[in-house]
Amino acid sequence: MEFDKDLAARQEARCLCRRAEEAQKILAGFPQEKLDAIVEAAASAFASRAGELAKMAAEETGFGNAADKTVKNRFASETVAGAIRGMKTVGLLGEDRARKLWEIGVPVGVIAAIVPSTNPTSTICYKALIALKSGNAIVFSPHPKAIRCSLAAAKIVAEAAERAGAPAGSVSCLTLASMAGCQELMGAAEVRLILATGGPAMVKAAYSSGKPAIGVGAGNGPAYIHRSAHVKQALSCILRSKSFDYGTVCASEQSIIVESSMEEDVKRTAAGMGFYFMDAAQAGLLAKLLFKPNGALNPEIVGKPAVKLAEMAGFPVPDGTKILVAREQEAGPTRPYSMEKLCPVLAFFVMDSEDAILAKAIEVLTHEGAGHTFAIHAQDRKVIEKFALQVPVSRFLVNTPAALGGIGATTGLFPALTLGCGAVGGSSSSNNIGPMDLINIRRVAWGTEEQAATETRVDEDLVELVTRKILERLK
Repeated sequence: MEFDKDLAARQEARCLCRRAEEAQKILAGFPQEKLDAIVEAAASAFASRAGELAKMAAEETGFGNAADKTVKNRFASETVAGAIRGMKTVGLLGEDRARKLWEIGVPVGVIAAIVPSTNPTSTICYKALIALKSGNAIVFSPHPKAIRCSLAAAKIVAEAAERAGAPAGSVSCLTLASMAGCQELMGAAEVRLILATGGPAMVKAAYSSGKPAIGVGAGNGPAYIHRSAHVKQALSCILRSKSFDYGTVCASEQSIIVESSMEEDVKRTAAGMGFYFMDAAQAGLLAKLLFKPNGALNPEIVGKPAVKLAEMAGFPVPDGTKILVAREQEAGPTRPYSMEKLCPVLAFFVMDSEDAILAKAIEVLTHEGAGHTFAIHAQDRKVIEKFALQVPVSRFLVNTPAALGGIGATTGLFPALTLGCGAVGGSSSSNNIGPMDLINIRRVAWGTEEQAATETRVDEDLVELVTRKILERLK
């Protein structure tokens, strides 16, 4: 009899969810101290294997590079664990004596988590830590292109958590990666919340599941280099960000926007730093590779270095080229450089005025990337405030590499690999998702007004009637 993978995947999803529900009932009774010990153990075990898992992910997916994925893995374990250390998530969170109000943290239950192929191991650790911290069990659905490394990551976290006292089933992962299994997982009766990180179709499926979901939209963040910026410093930030893991971080810059008076200075400085400005013919050749005829991003270009991309497109670039840049002026579905490109490729917009730049940034984000991330390099506080009040994003980054600043590695934002895009981006949250997004708050409210004493008028006839009835029964 032929093996039915989809049927088996559905059954596996059901079994893991039932097991997770039983585990979560136990987790829900743990005090904060015990949950914290489990988190620390899981983070430490994962961090000790960060390099090994990074290499496995880079080799299996073909995306990015092992060195930067090691950094991501350490971020997802050590940095995230440090950020949530001491955080109160369950039990009595606080008491407002003046308002006579208590707030109690309650886990949501079983969480279904979608894992992207671009961050297949770091996402496992990060989501597991914030789930366990808040007393939840979590079941992962890995990407088919990254099944081996995702399973390895989940096993490391699960075993460490169980050694520290977590019940079996607190952290688990589908071993059969398929859409059928993922759909079964998201629709399972035991699942109370979906954490969806992946492509637009997957996020849409999560929101269509009938369950509460926290999803993320596409990143397509412009980087504005203002005339008050230190140009070389700004370009260094962009170079560091866009070349990190070969552009696979969704918060990384997708375009540079400058005023016409800045164009030559920016191009001249950038050319000596590893940026390669393509001519029209070269940009046309690469554009054919970036997206498929149906508009979907070509997976063959994801996470590839700039020199390799140029080779694939059919033109040479100098050794040491880190970023490919194409001149662009418009945004839309027929303009591939105006969209999210998960590789070290940037669009270059040159506008006549600051107001035109603001309008272009909004146009780009409205086309794709609304609610996600915008970067500005400037020393002028007024222009920063002007743009911050109008650009439709959840992360407005100032003088920092967007990929690292957006996830909270080089900014004060919460360190996270799931970045909400808010209502404007079709997301239920605009947060960098953390443990507090995975609990419900039970509020205990005490009365604040004394009940006014009221006089009750006694109906003497009614009293006499009741008394007579009682006496009759006693006879």
